[in-house]
Amino acid sequence: MSEKVEYQMEFEVKSSINVLYNMISTPSGLSEWFADNVNIKKDVFTFIWDGSEESAKMLAKKKGELVKFQWMEDVEDDIKSFFQIRIKIDDLTNDVALIVTDYAEEDEIEEAKLLWTNQISELKMVIGS
Repeated sequence: MSEKVEYQMEFEVKSSINVLYNMISTPSGLSEWFADNVNIKKDVFTFIWDGSEESAKMLAKKKGELVKFQWMEDVEDDIKSFFQIRIKIDDLTNDVALIVTDYAEEDEIEEAKLLWTNQISELKMVIGS
């Protein structure tokens, strides 16, 4: 398996920070845009899409600011990767953006970016942004 490479994307979102943080940090919020269903047991979130499941451990969360997860498969394979969604507020304009940091194998980065773009579009639709 080749090494995973970090990449980052920024998406402008018209939303209050409280609504946005709820959508990225809770099973009910995540199940509205990120997966078909999301369950949580301790700090492990199980994401369900079309009958398949992937689990991720929540590594960090900071109210109103960020959530950080690592896929359990990467934990088991000792791969140093994570995905993080951070809320950024522009000091001058008060515009709100989501900064997504993720890892993918080099030949899969474009596909991964497209997936995030689609997921964030879904989030924007759900919150009316």
